[in-house]
Amino acid sequence: MNGQTFILRVENARPRMKAAWDFACRFLELGESAKVRVEECKPRRTLEQNAKMWAMLGDIADQVEWQIDGKLEYLKPEEWKDILTAGLRKHQRVAAGIDGGFVILGDHTSGMTIGQMSELIELAYAFGAEHGVVWSEPMERAA
Repeated sequence: MNGQTFILRVENARPRMKAAWDFACRFLELGESAKVRVEECKPRRTLEQNAKMWAMLGDIADQVEWQIDGKLEYLKPEEWKDILTAGLRKHQRVAAGIDGGFVILGDHTSGMTIGQMSELIELAYAFGAEHGVVWSEPMERAA
């Protein structure tokens, strides 16, 4: 049987705690041990942060050429996300490509906390300032 994560919030603590207890009991009933771990659950990025990030990535994609395989080209917002999330780390992770070459692994922003997402947005602002990016607002890009 696989484990499961239960997120407890003020508004749902009692029923979620009961669900966690019931789940642990299923292991015990099978004669298995269960591990219970409690840790702070930091809130994940906000929808506003996500919208801002994608607007910024779009602005960078529209305005900045980047060196790829020895030539300058415009990248997609998703590719800029990979570059910036990899840049947010103090250490880049590099994987071998399936057919050769290398892939730099960035972070998934969906799992970032509000603080981490703020750091990514600040990094994008700094990068944009160095490259003359003119920022639009998220709602302008969505229209």
